[in-house]
Amino acid sequence: MPVLFKPSEFRDLVSGRRRGLWAAVLRGVLRAAEAPYTLAVARRNRRYDQGASAVHRAGVPVVSVGNLTLGGTGKTPLVHWIAGWFHDRGIRAAVISRGYRAGAQGTNDEALELRQRLPDVPHIENPDRVAAAREAVARFGVEVLVLDDAFQHRRIARDLDVVLIDALEPFGFGHVFPRGTLREPVGGLGRADVVVLSRADLLDAGRRAAIECRVRSLCPEATWLEVTHQPETLLAAGGATSPVDSLRGRSVAAFCGLGNPAGFRHTLGACGYRVAGFRELPDHHRYDQADLASLAAWAEGLDVDAVVCTRKDLVKLGVDRLGSRPLWALSIGIGFTSGKESLEKRLQDVLARGRQEAGN
Repeated sequence: MPVLFKPSEFRDLVSGRRRGLWAAVLRGVLRAAEAPYTLAVARRNRRYDQGASAVHRAGVPVVSVGNLTLGGTGKTPLVHWIAGWFHDRGIRAAVISRGYRAGAQGTNDEALELRQRLPDVPHIENPDRVAAAREAVARFGVEVLVLDDAFQHRRIARDLDVVLIDALEPFGFGHVFPRGTLREPVGGLGRADVVVLSRADLLDAGRRAAIECRVRSLCPEATWLEVTHQPETLLAAGGATSPVDSLRGRSVAAFCGLGNPAGFRHTLGACGYRVAGFRELPDHHRYDQADLASLAAWAEGLDVDAVVCTRKDLVKLGVDRLGSRPLWALSIGIGFTSGKESLEKRLQDVLARGRQEAGN
């Protein structure tokens, strides 16, 4: 997103919440930039739809997990859940991702977090995800691949396309980036096999039903799921844990480097934390010593009992304290409110088809 804006400022602008003449002018500029971007995306999708661009088979079943909009839909916990579902059943799985904003060691925050959660599941990062898929099969002998953030990456054929939409902004404010947060026009949902409404607990039944109705008009055969972001524990960099409720009713400072920080702030409130200060950093922010010093000084200036961030932030920071304040990451998992059995059935079908094809 434009570097001139914090994530929340950008969303305030494109959603129309930011008013005034200057905001209207900025939206007009972004609208002008939206048209060529949308045309480029449409042309690329058309080439794949018509077979003009090559699609590569990985040789094993492939499950893709992606978004319709720019970051912050809760994709990472779902990738962890699906990879863990295969692993728990003795199926050798690997996660493939582009490795966006990988650090000096060639690993980004999502890979570091996955390594903590699922140390026995390899995660290969490579901008050439076709090459990464081939490496996973050859090097690890995997039986299934989970593609992370791959709905728009169409070079690899997939057996199941899982797409998350965020209850807070399901259709990107009606515009493709940069005028909105859609990665492609909503009609792209027609490719989805499974559509997952994340943070479903933040909407009442009527609003959830309205979103589902629109989704079914675009992909009537897709499986519909509703999930929540389920706080699991408070985690320190050294491995110590504390119950989520240990900070309930207490004053905290919080920060994150996420595409949609509003979702994290909602979760903090749902945990009963009193957020005395909140700082936003760019998505996949790479922390350095200057950042640590700045965050420590900021936290010291607030009357708070602790500082809270996400696991994606903590794996890059690697410290247990900011100044005199303890630093905790709020670990988030997936909670299914509807559709879990249907998703498991789709995953079982993917494996069955893969075994059938391997036997032919």
